[in-house]
Amino acid sequence: MSEYKHPRELGQTPAQDEPAPSRRRALRSLLGIASIPALSAAGPAQAVAATASAGKIPRLNGKPDFSGIWQTLSEADYDLEPHGNRSDAPPGPGVVEGNVIPYLPDALEKRKRNFAQRDTLDPTIKGWTPGVPRLAYYPAPFQIFQRKEDITIVPQFGHAVRTIWTNNSRHPDGDPKEYWLGDSRGKWEGDTLLVDVVDFNDETWLDRAGNHHSTALHVIERWKFIDPNTIDYSATIEDPKVFSRPWTINVILYRRREKNFQLIEDYRFTIPYDEHYPPKKS
Repeated sequence: MSEYKHPRELGQTPAQDEPAPSRRRALRSLLGIASIPALSAAGPAQAVAATASAGKIPRLNGKPDFSGIWQTLSEADYDLEPHGNRSDAPPGPGVVEGNVIPYLPDALEKRKRNFAQRDTLDPTIKGWTPGVPRLAYYPAPFQIFQRKEDITIVPQFGHAVRTIWTNNSRHPDGDPKEYWLGDSRGKWEGDTLLVDVVDFNDETWLDRAGNHHSTALHVIERWKFIDPNTIDYSATIEDPKVFSRPWTINVILYRRREKNFQLIEDYRFTIPYDEHYPPKKS
């Protein structure tokens, strides 16, 4: 298996030195309906197409409306940093501003150990949620449902449902919490959605290459339309236990507009139990 080499070793330098309830139950509550046979983009896609032809971004209550199904085309999930081809990944230019993730020495050694055992240690291999910000650039679609007071993100992979509160509420007081997706509070700065995320556990990775974080992770996301069917997504990552300074990633998200496209439940962590269901008659 390939040995991980930090970009500095390759001659590259920086520019500057609780599990969520089931998806269907959560969405039934959110949308106030009895059942959801499929999460389809066919209806909204027609409206978006009409908006796109008019050259305007979709809006809800005067704010940009990110509702729809989105997916990245980047190689970010294989490795956030620039990387060559390897047996389990295509090459990629990286999505880190300055190319290099500024690890503290001990954290860099852990990253190297993670990389060496990525085929078994990557949490997504076990079917766990990709977490934040990885959910945005994991190579599978996710759907956004938007209301004035909140934005709900439903990934195809895993079983988590993420809520970004946009009702001027604050992070919970008291001792830090340890959530799989953190606690997300958003506000609008013009047409940019700015999201502050804290209260993480340390069970998720940032990509398949073993880039990691601690419970001190703090993420600031920026969501902004480039055009009606394209989102510019960036995340600034801070974790004083792992990194020497904050650093930023940038990826592009594309609206899935195929006819009748929809999410397909992908509960990979249940695969070992498939042989037992449905129960066989004795």
